[in-house]
Amino acid sequence: MVSIMRAMQYLSSIPFSIQTILLLVASNVFMTMAWYGHLKNLATVPWYCAALVSWGIALFEYLLQVPANRIGYQQAGLSVGQLKILQEVITLCVFVPFAVGYLDQPLRMDYLWDGLCLVGAVYFIFRGG
Repeated sequence: MVSIMRAMQYLSSIPFSIQTILLLVASNVFMTMAWYGHLKNLATVPWYCAALVSWGIALFEYLLQVPANRIGYQQAGLSVGQLKILQEVITLCVFVPFAVGYLDQPLRMDYLWDGLCLVGAVYFIFRGG
């Protein structure tokens, strides 16, 4: 219990925008595992069993994602559009290593092109105009 309190104190000392990013990264790890982990781990079980396991994993994603978006919107002053684009960038940054490292997918140039498109999206949503 003491370590949880220390972690919460430490988290509250971090700027709100960084809190948002850290929570979104953590939520994306759970989201990616919920959405795609069953392709490797539960490939031989019926789909509805995989769906139930995925829902259980997704609960942890939501327990991180909801406060991340609230902190980002209410305290960090990010717009809904900025939160969404931030989420997409983080999703790609989590998904590519997961797909390559965990699911043994080949690293493709398409990931680079996807990333460059997201750089453009980040520019336009954060340019302030």
